[in-house]
Amino acid sequence: MLRIGGAPVPAREPLVSSAVLATLIFIAAEVMLFSGFISGFAILKAGSAGVWPPPGQPRLPVESTAFNTAALLMSGVFAFLSARAWAREPAAAATPLRISIALGVFFVLFQGWEWVQLVGEGLTLTSSTHGSFFYLIVGAHAMHAVVAVLFLAAAGVSLSRGTLTSERFAATRVFWYFVVGLWPVIYVQVYLA
Repeated sequence: MLRIGGAPVPAREPLVSSAVLATLIFIAAEVMLFSGFISGFAILKAGSAGVWPPPGQPRLPVESTAFNTAALLMSGVFAFLSARAWAREPAAAATPLRISIALGVFFVLFQGWEWVQLVGEGLTLTSSTHGSFFYLIVGAHAMHAVVAVLFLAAAGVSLSRGTLTSERFAATRVFWYFVVGLWPVIYVQVYLA
């Protein structure tokens, strides 16, 4: 305990844990990265003289991706519900966390299936700048989604063992919320714009 003039001063609780703060700093850098990707894509598209996608390139699957977007958003809702359950009783967080993980895995697998379909239709990294930007932006998000799902799964394992800490669980959820919240921006800017 700190003493000022002989009187004890209680230690202050940090506003944000070190793990959450580090995650937020990382996310700030990632927001800049994705902003650059999406800005480049928007500039490319604006210079296309109103013809988009480029001739010979398939249209992106807007409807099925909307369904997949809903699954990802629901995963974020269940991650939030797991946090609420954790606050009451840590063991109660297990079920909503498992549902969040399952929906996250579904999102990643569905996205992979979509890519296979698009490659079959001729949209590849080298088929056009449209394909290059599409796979760059969506692929970067997919990498983040895979890592975040693995973090969620690791948190789930720690939860089942009784070793999950509040700090680690909070940092994991913050990263997942970033992945979930970024996707609708990508969907609107890449699929719908």
